[in-house]
Amino acid sequence: MTGVGGRIDEVRAQIAAVCADEGRDPGGVRLLAVTKTRPAQTVREAYATGCRWFGENRLQELRDKAAELSDLSDLSWSVIGHVQRNKAGTVVDLASELQSLDSLDLAADLDRRLEVADRTLDVLVQVNTSGETTKSGLAPDGVEAFTLGLRHHSRLVPKGLMTIALPSADDREVAACFDELVAVRDRLRDRDGSGWDDLSMGMSGDFRLAIAHGSTCVRIGSALFGPRD
Repeated sequence: MTGVGGRIDEVRAQIAAVCADEGRDPGGVRLLAVTKTRPAQTVREAYATGCRWFGENRLQELRDKAAELSDLSDLSWSVIGHVQRNKAGTVVDLASELQSLDSLDLAADLDRRLEVADRTLDVLVQVNTSGETTKSGLAPDGVEAFTLGLRHHSRLVPKGLMTIALPSADDREVAACFDELVAVRDRLRDRDGSGWDDLSMGMSGDFRLAIAHGSTCVRIGSALFGPRD
């Protein structure tokens, strides 16, 4: 059975292959290892292969793992799940990045806590490009107004956008979600002149397609760590 190290090497090779086909630098695609439900020991195994960015959906799970892995000083946590306002403190205490921002009320809470902590937080705005009502995120046509509202929260540093594509066997439907996010990014750049460089799109089943359509961060769980129990 292939271990964690072998699967990570395989995913890295696939990222490099797609980048070569697209004329992209593989260094421009960040591998975010999604460790939801995985034990801290699995994080250590991935860390030993050079992974430094880890994504968590559940904040209590993040808190537990961060405590157990506190000796790994250059490990960075990215929160990729929905955050309730009363859990904003955990994000401020532990995360280097929040990829699922879609609420100005949450933004205000984070900003106040960050002010007290005298730090900033990188954020990605989550966009619902699939149109599924079960998914979080802003409608694409609401992103421009939302990002103007973020300007009132100086401790938040907007870096880009995140989306979860339609779970479809039709690559055209999946690619349309990625292209929609690129279009939103382009409108923001037209308005602001630059920025919004990070596009977090692509997971275990569709990360190769996402890279081909411009992803700069792929969120990979099962392809690195095997099926969840």
